[in-house]
Amino acid sequence: MASEAPRRACPQIRRARPEDAPRLAEILEDSPETVKWLPTDTAADTSLAGTLLLVSESPQEITGFLLARQAADEAEILNIAVRRANRRTGVATALLLYALKELRARNATRLFLEVRQSNAPAIAFYCRHGFCQVGKRPAYYRQPSEAALVFERKLTG
Repeated sequence: MASEAPRRACPQIRRARPEDAPRLAEILEDSPETVKWLPTDTAADTSLAGTLLLVSESPQEITGFLLARQAADEAEILNIAVRRANRRTGVATALLLYALKELRARNATRLFLEVRQSNAPAIAFYCRHGFCQVGKRPAYYRQPSEAALVFERKLTG
């Protein structure tokens, strides 16, 4: 009898709390392809107007997070990071779908993001979720220096 593929558990998504900052820093440390910032900055971000900081969690731990900000009717995803052990299990998709719903409810009509030009898995992920490349920023990233591809997704229609 053929074995079944493991079932994906639907992650719980919630707004981040200041006490989540150390776990978010651990996820960032384990995600060299993501943008970095200090845990204290992350905790402060939860209270800024227009900021959306979401976490996904399993019963044991925080498995990933998404940070976005909104100004007027435009929003930008600043970072999505998922623990290595939880990648390709639907965590990033759950975070993104929750964020899309929340940003629409906040009357955002367009969502932007930048991604390292070499990050093929992230580019494929965003394309699968309706994002289209609309620009390129040379030498946007540091360590190593690399271009960013700019993607957009319309949130209306």
